[in-house]
Amino acid sequence: MPGAMTNGTPTIQVQNLAKWYGDFEALRQVSFDVQKGEILGFLGPNGAGKTTTMRILTGYMPPSSGAARVAGYDVFDESIEVRKRIGYLPETVPLYTEMSVWDYLDFVARLRGVSDRDAAIDRVMEMTSIGERADTLIGKLSKGFRQRVGIAQALVHSPKVLIMDEPTIGLDPKQIIDIRNLIKSLAGDHTVILSTHILPEVSQTCSRVLIINDGKIVAEDTPERLSARVRGAEHIHLQVVKSAPEIASELEKVQGVLSAQARADGVYEIETNLGTDRRAEIAALAVQRGWGLLELRPVSLSLEEVFLKLTTSEEVVQ
Repeated sequence: MPGAMTNGTPTIQVQNLAKWYGDFEALRQVSFDVQKGEILGFLGPNGAGKTTTMRILTGYMPPSSGAARVAGYDVFDESIEVRKRIGYLPETVPLYTEMSVWDYLDFVARLRGVSDRDAAIDRVMEMTSIGERADTLIGKLSKGFRQRVGIAQALVHSPKVLIMDEPTIGLDPKQIIDIRNLIKSLAGDHTVILSTHILPEVSQTCSRVLIINDGKIVAEDTPERLSARVRGAEHIHLQVVKSAPEIASELEKVQGVLSAQARADGVYEIETNLGTDRRAEIAALAVQRGWGLLELRPVSLSLEEVFLKLTTSEEVVQ
């Protein structure tokens, strides 16, 4: 098959996507890859271009220019092949409330051309823990169980790619934890794009984060590394028993330390070169000087702080 994906090729490849609505440019040369088995958090404020990107990837609309491939197939020229390999959970799940869970999943499986429908339905009901609701009318399910049915319909044909838009919106705390655990369990077997406004969900679920603002990508990295890259340096918190004026200057002599400032009695904030970890050297110095080491830990911006910084300025983190 001409579009078949080769080993080592990203499952999703997006290159210079642009989308115009009249005079409005919704996407501006958007490019990114998603590797096989990865869970990518796709973040951005309302109107940033998330929904447009997902609609292009799922074959619901063509781009104005650029290209996108899913599992080796072009989303425009080979859209039928792409749709076979994508499971989609929109923010509002298209459920038929007068159907039972089993009948609905059987209906979706038939639409998807699944050969052994019974086995496929049993598999996704077990994955989503809805087996005991097989004969229940969807209209009588709680919001949490409806979300599970929505995820089950997206998985019933064993897609390579799963695209999920706000999968935990409106759920209670226990349901949110259950859905997060389910999404994490999909990593490896499925490539997942998770679009959400709930930023702790991304930190706890995704291996990588992509932030889009005003139609263009402004950051792409792991949740852990985004903080340091936005700041431009690593930050370390040091607390010692002894407080002395010379401690800050002694710390600044450590290789890779850019600055050290006293924040309180015995508490220091240390900046080091980006991509370096100088905690071992700092700890050794504290012990050697007899300062009485109490605490030594990295300090990061929260994902919320990173998101706000990147979506309220023109700064782009490469």
